[in-house]
Amino acid sequence: MPIPFDNTYAALPEGFSTSVPPTPVSAPSVFAFNTDLAALLGVAHDDLTEVADIFGGNLIPEGATPLAQLYAGHQFGSFNPQLGDGRAILLGEVIDQSGQRRDIQLKGSGPTPYSRMGDGRAWLGPVLREYVVSEAMHALGVPTTRALAAVLTGEPVYRETGAMPGAVLTRVASSHLRVGSFQVFAHRGQIDHLKTLTNYAIARHSPEADGPLGLLQAVCTAQAALIPTWMSFGFIHGVMNTDNCTISGETIDYGPCAFMDAYDHARVFSSIDRSARYAYGNQPQIAVWNMAQLATSLIQQMDDKDAAIEEATAIIHAMPLQIEEQWLARFGAKVGLSAPTPTDQTLIEDLLSLMQQDGADFTNTFAALGTPTARDHFTDRAAFDAWETTWRTRLDGQDPTEVMAHANPVIIPRNHRIEDMIEQAVAGDHTLFERMNTALATPFTSTDPDLHRAPTQQQIVPATFCGT
Repeated sequence: MPIPFDNTYAALPEGFSTSVPPTPVSAPSVFAFNTDLAALLGVAHDDLTEVADIFGGNLIPEGATPLAQLYAGHQFGSFNPQLGDGRAILLGEVIDQSGQRRDIQLKGSGPTPYSRMGDGRAWLGPVLREYVVSEAMHALGVPTTRALAAVLTGEPVYRETGAMPGAVLTRVASSHLRVGSFQVFAHRGQIDHLKTLTNYAIARHSPEADGPLGLLQAVCTAQAALIPTWMSFGFIHGVMNTDNCTISGETIDYGPCAFMDAYDHARVFSSIDRSARYAYGNQPQIAVWNMAQLATSLIQQMDDKDAAIEEATAIIHAMPLQIEEQWLARFGAKVGLSAPTPTDQTLIEDLLSLMQQDGADFTNTFAALGTPTARDHFTDRAAFDAWETTWRTRLDGQDPTEVMAHANPVIIPRNHRIEDMIEQAVAGDHTLFERMNTALATPFTSTDPDLHRAPTQQQIVPATFCGT
């Protein structure tokens, strides 16, 4: 099975990673394979047995340089000086058909030196959650890692609830560089490694950047665009730790994530986020906080630290306005405004307040705007009618349909449907998994109304879990 590897991270000096092969499994079999993504990567996929062997970890393809990356990170605000890939192994990199460099990584492929007493494995539920949600995010136009394959291992994985079917996810990313990748060397005082990593990141992701602070500006700009995009679709990441914050600006780590059903600015899904640090409405400020940690790390390599601190501080302090501008553009489009102005923020926030007050479904309410059924999403219909009158006045006779059609999906990966899908998959039924992937591939035009529906009170999923 030829994979056109072109590896660069593996060529970095000793200390950036540890060479480690995936741990073989007893009976790998393909649960899902993303043929469209495989074609983009130039990965042949004629023999499913070979696909299972490679992406299950039993066969190392020619040209691969399997390794586990080293990084540190702030986890829920507390610094851990060494984390690293505890259950993931980077097979290598390819240049895709569009000329972009991509990592191919196995997740759940066995223990590494960074496993911290974990088993290095994943069970089928979190693998399928990440597969479905990451591909849905891609279809929505959100920068994201993607899923190439889900392979059953034929072995059980033991978690709190007992034995679960084991699986390996093949994740594709622009890179797996994170804020934590810089933090580990800054914390250790390994300035030569920090400089090497900075130059590598600039060459790979921001060739126009002028030095470390140019890289900081580029990453801040990418993150300031990413977070409002999440929020415009009601997405809550759940674990915005610095080791889950990428330099590329892609979304990574779909553990205890979720899309909101009923709108709630303070909504939390992550079962481990007990302080609501990563609640829906807190995501912008956490992105700024994460970038401040990146700035602190990058500054360590600068000769004139006082000047670097002053420049980096200005970059970080400018980020909230960047996020606010991106948020206004995203949510302006959701109410049909192609060129919203700051005065439109009140109009948008008034609608969100009505939605919060009435527990209106985030996705379905926005999808219904401009139709006679929009008011049915509210219990206080008189209040919505008043808002709609103000909205129509602001539109000034313009038809908002085209603008909203590209901003308001009719389908998202609903939490209760994901849980149903996992339960069925564990029982050997792939039907809902395949049906959801098909519908979520066209999120703005999907014609599967059953998957569009909000959950009943009994179907609401109150919390999501990381799966480790």
